[in-house]
Amino acid sequence: MRELEIFLAKKPLYYKKIDYTRMPKVWASVEEYFRLPKIIHIVGTNGKGSTGRFLAHFLYKSNVKVGHYSSPHILKFNERIWIDGDNISDEELEVNHKKLLKILSKEAQESLSYFEYTTLLAMLSFSNCEYVVLEAGLGGEYDATAIFESDLTLVTPISYDHQEFLGDDIQEIAKTKLKAVRKFAVLAKQDYLEVYKVSKKLARMDSLEIFRYDYFFGFDEVLEANELIKKLQMAEFFVDNLLLAMAGAKFFGFEIDFKKLQDLKIFGRCQKINSNITIDVGHNSAAATALLKHFKNQKIILVYNTYADKDYKEILQILHPVIKRVEILPILSERVEQKEILQKRLDSLQIEFNDFIKIDKQEQYLVFGSFLVVEEFLKNYYVESKR
Repeated sequence: MRELEIFLAKKPLYYKKIDYTRMPKVWASVEEYFRLPKIIHIVGTNGKGSTGRFLAHFLYKSNVKVGHYSSPHILKFNERIWIDGDNISDEELEVNHKKLLKILSKEAQESLSYFEYTTLLAMLSFSNCEYVVLEAGLGGEYDATAIFESDLTLVTPISYDHQEFLGDDIQEIAKTKLKAVRKFAVLAKQDYLEVYKVSKKLARMDSLEIFRYDYFFGFDEVLEANELIKKLQMAEFFVDNLLLAMAGAKFFGFEIDFKKLQDLKIFGRCQKINSNITIDVGHNSAAATALLKHFKNQKIILVYNTYADKDYKEILQILHPVIKRVEILPILSERVEQKEILQKRLDSLQIEFNDFIKIDKQEQYLVFGSFLVVEEFLKNYYVESKR
């Protein structure tokens, strides 16, 4: 994957300002070279990755050729492009990267952002699929993934995150996300009533059909979903993500068989990787609230760091009841909060803290804060902790 790695390394991962006109213009110039399968678009704030994987895995086990695009990755770029049960190979990525470069103009090659380019790369890689589960990045209406004509949109819980791009209140954020719906959508259980109000208004204005996920299920199926999540040893909050995914499958006429998901593993989402270590790539207050419920009546050591633009004071306040102490894991990023400022926040919340050094087998740990925190821990600390 050498050429692709070199190419992507030149593109910044984070932008303070996004040009929303660029991707539609580039897509209009190359659309004829793509064969699009049925697209299930996933938007929302939390739970997009797990919802997408539940659905993609179910379709794969139903003998359907399916692709799943998610972001960001934890350890290797290939995680973003999953086809029929496996991450794409380095060889396939390199071939498709070369194909895409031939299609794109030099100007487009240079101007497309990291996420925009990799979205096109993924769709080229999915050309032989019958279905694609396409996870939005941080947005909705203006997200790079929204340029494709979707057959269904699944909407996970919408909450506060990326306000600098999406808006300062729930109504604005919900409107931006829900404007990605083309015709049909299924709405997960929402924490904010405003989301339901916005969805009803948009449905009337744009002639959309928006269903609530529980419309698709009877009591027995909800029980089955709960039993599966217990069997998979996943946190309780995954039940709603599973049901949203299966509502998507039902929309397309599939008969639900929860046994098809018994071998599923979801990387990095409240995942217990050892008897005393849980990793979670969440990074906002909604994720913290879900983890608080999961670790209720326990005391954990939080291995943590954060970007400066995140509302980490609120996140730490939410998790405070289950935190024994915070251990700060160093990460390299221009966005990371200054250590001294983070320490002051912890002091103000009366949370004990120190630097992370190693895992103590007698303690319970949660590694949390961002994809980068989990990546750093797995690459440079977890291998050592298993020795």
